[in-house]
Amino acid sequence: MALKYRARLCRTLCHAFGAAALAMCAGVFATSGVSAAEVQSADAGSPPPARDFGTYVPTGRATRIEPTEAPTIDGLLDDAAWAKAQVIDEFYQLDPGTGQPGSERTELRILYDSENLYVGIYNFDREAHLISATNRGRDSNLGVDDSVRIYLDPLNSRRNSYFFEVNAAGARQEALIQNNADFFKEWNTIWAAKVQIVDDGWIVEMALPFGNFAFDPTKPDWVFDLLRTIKRKGERIRWNSIAASTPFGDISRSGTLTGISGIDAGLGLDIQLFASTRYRFDWQQPQREIISARLSGNAFYKITPTLTGTLTVNPDFSDAPLDIRQVNTTRFALFQPETRNFFLQDAAAFEFGGHGFSADDNYMYQPDNARPFFSRNIGLANGLPVSIISGGKLSGEYGGIGIGALSVVTNGTGITQRSQILNVARITAQIGESKAGIIVTNGDPSGLSKNSVAGADFQYRDSNFLPGKVFQSDFYYQRSFSDIRGDDDSLGAALFFPNEPLGGEAHYKQVGRNFSPALGFVNRTNIRQYDGRIQYRRRDLGFRWFDVGTTWYAVTGLNNHLESRENGIYINANNRFQDEYTLRLFNNFEDVPATFRLAGRVPVNPGRYSWTNVNAFIQTSNGRPYSVKLNMMCCSFYNGTFFRADLRGDFRPNALIQIAPHYTYTHIDLPTGLVNIHLLATDFILNFSTDMQLSTQLQYDNISEDFALSLRYRWEYEPGQELFATIGQSAVIPGEPTFVPQSTQAAIRLGHTFRF
Repeated sequence: MALKYRARLCRTLCHAFGAAALAMCAGVFATSGVSAAEVQSADAGSPPPARDFGTYVPTGRATRIEPTEAPTIDGLLDDAAWAKAQVIDEFYQLDPGTGQPGSERTELRILYDSENLYVGIYNFDREAHLISATNRGRDSNLGVDDSVRIYLDPLNSRRNSYFFEVNAAGARQEALIQNNADFFKEWNTIWAAKVQIVDDGWIVEMALPFGNFAFDPTKPDWVFDLLRTIKRKGERIRWNSIAASTPFGDISRSGTLTGISGIDAGLGLDIQLFASTRYRFDWQQPQREIISARLSGNAFYKITPTLTGTLTVNPDFSDAPLDIRQVNTTRFALFQPETRNFFLQDAAAFEFGGHGFSADDNYMYQPDNARPFFSRNIGLANGLPVSIISGGKLSGEYGGIGIGALSVVTNGTGITQRSQILNVARITAQIGESKAGIIVTNGDPSGLSKNSVAGADFQYRDSNFLPGKVFQSDFYYQRSFSDIRGDDDSLGAALFFPNEPLGGEAHYKQVGRNFSPALGFVNRTNIRQYDGRIQYRRRDLGFRWFDVGTTWYAVTGLNNHLESRENGIYINANNRFQDEYTLRLFNNFEDVPATFRLAGRVPVNPGRYSWTNVNAFIQTSNGRPYSVKLNMMCCSFYNGTFFRADLRGDFRPNALIQIAPHYTYTHIDLPTGLVNIHLLATDFILNFSTDMQLSTQLQYDNISEDFALSLRYRWEYEPGQELFATIGQSAVIPGEPTFVPQSTQAAIRLGHTFRF
């Protein structure tokens, strides 16, 4: 430690006195493990070279070391091996000063041995006492703090990448990024990272096993990028892709990491074994008290370095969180996202249609309608849960072809006692920056029909459509085959111009009357849908950004009769404190063909309805320990009055405690009836360390009168080894102050991963 701080003092002298200090520091270099070149690179006195960020692609070198030299992952770069690494220190701001050098110095070092990639990042900060480090939650929102993110693309696709993020509190998150846009944070793997906050900044040290990655041993060059966030300044610093409008997951212009060869992923076999004990008590039928034991397991085998096979037996989903509570105020079924890790881990391999038809697209209405595959249908039949006996998956690439295949065997449904075999296969091929693919599904979870879907899509991308401008377009066609509903199809097209100052997108989707994907999701058929937006953004006027835009949405029947429409205009501003404000004015039209009930209570009769509303949204910066989001809408709805207030809070008084309350109040008063909807949910999280959390979820709504409580404790005492425990309570709370318990459940699970 003393040597390390002497080296740091030497760097400080270089900052103060320039290159002349090098000779004076020579003795320190010899004993501290810091090279003269490294210290010279810390001299900020000389201006960085001028760069043309339209063509600039930086290159860095990964330095080979022996396994016996591997650094200890402790958040300190004082291991002798780090002195061998090239120092990469040329980083530029994405914002607020686009193209300017980072206001604080960043040094990146990369080492590797036969088994692991080691990443060391020294985040200098002249006001280290102001570093934000409030969140220690694993896989939580690390963007609330100072953080660093790295992107790795071992296959040089410049389209798909692995994402690893660490914040200044040492919390970790990993994800897969597809098509430079779609973010799958549900992916988890084994890796290590530690952080130290020191006098002049904070340090990150990572160890990433090569067994985590699909890579080609013949390709020594990997696409690489680093993004650093200085939260209090609203500053983002990146190695390349220097444009404020660059999507955070875009690696099309990222740098190149050279020299990675002779690496070993071992046998490529991971075996996860789980043993659990469960308890269930039914308060309405006390005689139904059940205690059971359960064994389950997963095996992951790299058939090739880029293609992984997965086998699961008796999968355990006890760690899944509560579903998002929703009350339906529309005439169409609501979409409920998947929460089970087994299906989320490789979700990217089965995505179809492109970004234009993704649930993450905030500007699209009903984006999930007409999905060919929705994994939540597996294990759920006719609204009732069924157990999964076993399943197998293939995911990755072979010969440049992307592969995603899944086959699952479930128990009978009660209506039909036969077990079901459900299958989905997805194949894609990259064509330059673009991608083409097909998808096929077969099976009906209910067991009541023979059903299959076949589809094809093309996702076009040109990252230099105009100088420095990106253009994307997505197209898909799919057809369902059912022995009950018959055959029908769905198709769509989307255009994207995600640029500044002028940007926008437009989508078209058609869904046939009898389109019926039994393994997918559809909630509105016999339609043509048109929607999109145009936006103009300024990054001056005293704001980080200021937007003016318009949105449109229209749905017609296949006979071109208008059924639904919404037209809106909006302004959006984000200030230098990173508070965000949005004001939106929009007009709606609905042609209701048959009576339906809002929240299952207030009838809306057939007829043509038009109304105009205003929507105000305020979000305070999540860089503060206390932040809120308030979304309000007023004042009309179906010939009646309407008001909705959605309030979310995020309170992190320290790194141990996080409280996230959520309350939604909806008032609807129509000539046919009145309903007031109260929806309450609270997450209370104790982050005892970066590897040990206790999460509590509470939910209630006054429409179903259902109450749910979930406590989940997870301790990852070593990478890949964990203890998990959960307690759940369901109840009914009627209008009067009465608590009627329904069921109590508890489970304890031990998990161990063996890597070969």
